[in-house]
Amino acid sequence: MGFFTDTSVCIGCKACEVACKEWNAVPEDGLEFTGMSYDNTQGLGADTWRHVAFIEQSKPIGQNETGIDHGVVDHGAAPDASGMRWLMASDVCKHCTHAACLDVCPTGSLFRTEFGTVVVQEDICNGCGYCVPACPYGVIDQRKGDGRAWKCTLCYDRIGVGQEPACAKACPTDSIQFGPLDELRERAAMRVDQLHDLGVGDARLYGHDPDDGVGGDGAFFLLLDEPEVYGLPPDPVVTTRDLPSMWRHAGVAAATLLGGLAAVFAAHGREGGAR
Repeated sequence: MGFFTDTSVCIGCKACEVACKEWNAVPEDGLEFTGMSYDNTQGLGADTWRHVAFIEQSKPIGQNETGIDHGVVDHGAAPDASGMRWLMASDVCKHCTHAACLDVCPTGSLFRTEFGTVVVQEDICNGCGYCVPACPYGVIDQRKGDGRAWKCTLCYDRIGVGQEPACAKACPTDSIQFGPLDELRERAAMRVDQLHDLGVGDARLYGHDPDDGVGGDGAFFLLLDEPEVYGLPPDPVVTTRDLPSMWRHAGVAAATLLGGLAAVFAAHGREGGAR
């Protein structure tokens, strides 16, 4: 199970942020004006499990007014060179198929659920913080004054009783969709084709590919620009990818060292015996 977030219909209402905080009792994370459009949180963290980004672009609008019936589109016509557009996107933990945070957690606080999602058990977390740099998306974080790691649980308590996550339930435009990942990927591909037919050539999917560097995300997105514009890494790779080979090299080095020491002691013993 997972999320498909269609940013082309996100209106930036922040209902998902509020619903997430209310249901999961996530503390307030600052109401100061940041100067970054209407974004008062700037990114995901221990106290921000859903983050709505507002990206202002001075870019010709053309046919990027999604959700409007344009009728017959003249693709040869010159686009309107004036105006700007807002790219709005509700970001969340990606619930990676190959999750580095799981690999480095020494206490088992992080575990994969029967739904394929990744959850932190805060009562087992010892606050070591290993998971924070391990995440390729910079999602998980330690709470100030607490020290333990916190992030989106994909409302594990709700989906366990047949309910959809609070953010998806509260989204008024169905920008956030919840369900089986295979169905969501099919729906997302159809939506991209629809947008391309409407002249929105920049529409693309992010995190949907099971063959990418993290094995595909449990929360993937339809974007209207490059991932970097939204603050997302263009080619994320599980940070523990090279750990097995590193341990193998370390084991070979240790065996070589022990073999060398054994040879030295053996030679020293033979010399002592000869005298």
